[in-house]
Amino acid sequence: MRPFRALTIAAGLLFLPAGACAEPIASPGYRLETFNMPGAAFAGLSRDGGDLLFSDLSSGRLYRRGPDGKPVPFGPVFPHGPDVMGDPTGPYRVVRLGEAYVVAEGWKPVDADDNAFDHALVAVGSDGEAHIISNDFWNPFDLVISGGSYYVIDSARNSVERVQADGRRNTLVTFGRLAAATTAMRSLSPTEFAEGGTYDVDAVPTGIALRDGRLYVALFGGFPFLAGGGKVVSLQEADDAPKPQPEVEGLNAPVGVAFDSDGGMLVLEHGTFDQKEGFQKGSGRLLKLDKATGDRKIILDGLTRPVSVLVWDERRIVVSELGGNLYFLTHEALP
Repeated sequence: MRPFRALTIAAGLLFLPAGACAEPIASPGYRLETFNMPGAAFAGLSRDGGDLLFSDLSSGRLYRRGPDGKPVPFGPVFPHGPDVMGDPTGPYRVVRLGEAYVVAEGWKPVDADDNAFDHALVAVGSDGEAHIISNDFWNPFDLVISGGSYYVIDSARNSVERVQADGRRNTLVTFGRLAAATTAMRSLSPTEFAEGGTYDVDAVPTGIALRDGRLYVALFGGFPFLAGGGKVVSLQEADDAPKPQPEVEGLNAPVGVAFDSDGGMLVLEHGTFDQKEGFQKGSGRLLKLDKATGDRKIILDGLTRPVSVLVWDERRIVVSELGGNLYFLTHEALP
């Protein structure tokens, strides 16, 4: 980690240019810029023309960030607060659709009263009014929209749900549990896990992307979040009962997947987990996979609990972090 050299405070927001204080490290050939909002917990990212849309779990707000760099909240305040594990829950993702915005709202905060927006897919009109498309989920974390259908990740159901505009839902696939070698578990409990067996954890799907008629899903892997226990799989969008096809394995809690303009896959790893300290500071990273060889290159390292990755254009990538950071990664070698 290298120290920041400058810090500018404007309108209560921190704009952190590269080199101003401790920050993640970009691969050679990339320039990194950081935007920070104190107290925020940024989640999903999407593009709306020239504007960046993102959500803040700490306030339950949706934000738009235009060319002037200033984030402007819009829409209602969604239910938000810590979940049963102490992590923030709220509006995980917002996507523009015509004149409306579609929001994936997570499960109910642990100390909050029941709300109709809990664990729901919600449409927010240009007037700021919201209505529920469906709240027949457990924990909708991410979504993509294609052909009039919403493909929604339900992390708690371990499933991908296909939802029609009128709210009708059918389960496209439910992921089976992931097997881990018990040798990886022996450091947790040497007497409980014998050599030579396997231990199964929930798949916990997180990020989703659509490319060339296939849905790509990051499988985070459930507790105890073993290093190398996550993967990315793909499904044929048009199938009613698609069979998941493995794409990438050996990942550290993958939370996001995207594709660059050349078709290369980007995978965002949430990080490695310590039983006493939780997800370790600086252990998250953004990987780029070589299409031909499958080799992995770390293009952004040293992240702490990143959530979402967005390919902005052929040069730029945006990454969000629960610590209230947005990272803008620019490939300097490209025009």
